[in-house]
Amino acid sequence: QVRLVESGGGLVLAGGSLRLSCAASGPTFSRYAMGWFRRAPGKEREFVGRINWSGGTTYYGDSVKGRFTISRDNAKTTVYLQMNSLKPEDTAVYYCAADVNYDGGYNAPVEYEYWGQGTQVTVSS
Repeated sequence: QVRLVESGGGLVLAGGSLRLSCAASGPTFSRYAMGWFRRAPGKEREFVGRINWSGGTTYYGDSVKGRFTISRDNAKTTVYLQMNSLKPEDTAVYYCAADVNYDGGYNAPVEYEYWGQGTQVTVSS
């Protein structure tokens, strides 16, 4: 069983930055990939990014590429999402997720077995 807790959300002005954290508890954090998703009001859950078990490989959704960076600290069992140049359209609830049983996919919610409760990010213009 993996438990995930996000933190770091809040209200920020457009152009600003925020760093989200996702603390994981449970076995073998360093053995599985982690992802970030977001859901804006009235929209489907959207893939934000993913980082592999070692931190050596990352993927990003097109809407955040070049602005957001995912990293992880396996010693602290924590994954981070650094968000820069934030836009009002980045406003959403952000979720971290764990892909414990990797089967080839990376950007679909169904690939991830465990989810955090989410943290709200609001970008004001």
